[in-house]
Amino acid sequence: MNILIACEESQAVCMAFRKRGHNAYSCDIIESSGGHPEWHFHQDALEVIKQRGGTLETGKEYFLPAGEAWDLMIAHPPCTYLSVSGARWLYHPDDAHLPTEQRREHPNHIGRREKQKEAIDFFLEFTHTDIKSWAIENPVGIMNTIYRKPDQIVQPYWFGDSASKKTCLWLHNLPLLEPTKIVDPGERVVLSSGRSLPKWYSDSFNTNISTEERRKLRSKTFLGFAEAIAEQWSNIDKL
Repeated sequence: MNILIACEESQAVCMAFRKRGHNAYSCDIIESSGGHPEWHFHQDALEVIKQRGGTLETGKEYFLPAGEAWDLMIAHPPCTYLSVSGARWLYHPDDAHLPTEQRREHPNHIGRREKQKEAIDFFLEFTHTDIKSWAIENPVGIMNTIYRKPDQIVQPYWFGDSASKKTCLWLHNLPLLEPTKIVDPGERVVLSSGRSLPKWYSDSFNTNISTEERRKLRSKTFLGFAEAIAEQWSNIDKL
């Protein structure tokens, strides 16, 4: 199959499909970190969908052969402005008693509401493609209300990784994922505020790494999850 993994720099899902013989490509506006720039479109995913190809990170161009199309898309639109964890930065802390439409912007995050609108629009673009089968992945957040409830919410520990990360899946012409190896949900860390976080996520607050590295760590695709996606959705024409 011709498969596009949109907004994926790690190439975890891309490589899982490649292992199974598929013509899979990752795509992101940032460079890949998976070690295969020859399988990575370094440009806007929406343009790659529209043009059925584009410019690879190597500088070469690749387009699907005439008459062919993307058979499957797995999209990971950025969740910074969509997830429930970031909602508290949208409104002024002194306006909690007011209706949402009357609240001022958070004084330390001016412009965040506009960025959220752009993120919503970008997410919805992936629902309007002509690709036969697709899945969109995101944490629990505003799209559960703005778009629709997800078809499924999965956890990494369903697929052999001892970690917790609620992941929503919106599916089109795809079956629900089946757990492959349920393990423990992983270690948690209790912060001074009393809030409990998965250790892998807490580690992303390490001040010795860059903001970009923290973003990558938080958006990582666990390998067991990637393998389950590739294994269970590798033969969609037979489903």
